[in-house]
Amino acid sequence: MKLPLALIAAFMFLGTAGCVAAGPPRSVAVVSVGVRPPAPRVVVVPAPRRGYVWAAGYWRWNGHRHVWVDGHWMRARRGWVWAPARWEERQGRWVFVAGAWVRP
Repeated sequence: MKLPLALIAAFMFLGTAGCVAAGPPRSVAVVSVGVRPPAPRVVVVPAPRRGYVWAAGYWRWNGHRHVWVDGHWMRARRGWVWAPARWEERQGRWVFVAGAWVRP
């Protein structure tokens, strides 16, 4: 059975519209390593900027070792709070949890 092109386009639009309205994207890759990350670096955070939030730096696993990712300013999102990236110990392994916008 062939569907009219307009109907196919409508299905495609409705399918992607839900993705756009779903909120901030979540990381699907899970990084789990047996090596504890180093302590966070002590960084002097630049002066606050109106309408922005500071995303603190964090240690990233590059497949061989931890490497530091510098913090940066991000435009604030009304009604959302930035949850910083972090490492969590789970059953003797270290799992990276990416930073994300969350509802308070």
